[in-house]
Amino acid sequence: MEFDDYYENPNRRNIMDTPGPQRHCQDEGRARKCRGSRALVIITVCLGILCLLLITAITLQHFQCSSKQGFLWGPDGLFMSSELMSWSDSRHYCRDRGADLVIINTEEKQRHLTSFIKERVWIGLSDIENEGIMKWVDDSPLKQGFWADGEPNNYNAAHEDCIELIPKKHTLNNWNDLRCSEKKKGICEK
Repeated sequence: MEFDDYYENPNRRNIMDTPGPQRHCQDEGRARKCRGSRALVIITVCLGILCLLLITAITLQHFQCSSKQGFLWGPDGLFMSSELMSWSDSRHYCRDRGADLVIINTEEKQRHLTSFIKERVWIGLSDIENEGIMKWVDDSPLKQGFWADGEPNNYNAAHEDCIELIPKKHTLNNWNDLRCSEKKKGICEK
């Protein structure tokens, strides 16, 4: 006996009471049930789509909230390390995640970063290779700096070769040179 025959034979199985697929609706009562089933399927699919949209909206809202806590800021590819580290370790942290310490080469980017940073952080600028010659992590030279008053200064003849951003200072004057071994979070950029 074939599978189709089994469902078409009302003596063997009552197709009105089956929750499974039905081949066709022969009389008016069954036709109404078929239309009702189709409507139920459409409603179920629509509710499923609405649930997916709601889940997506909640996920995006969570992403935006967590971005303000300092872990990931989104489409600009910026994120902060989760631990306090030396400049070199911060750079390794970024590079392990397909990024590098941030390069700030425009006033707009400087303003953007300073607007949401709440703590002192490493940026991708140093004069480790040549004292007094600042270079970014991509080996490009510093063209425009946003130094705090009196910086860079190698304070107390210390080798302050790595640069931090201090958000509590003026937006366009908040860079400081510091010993690279100091522990700070780093701003990474993909």
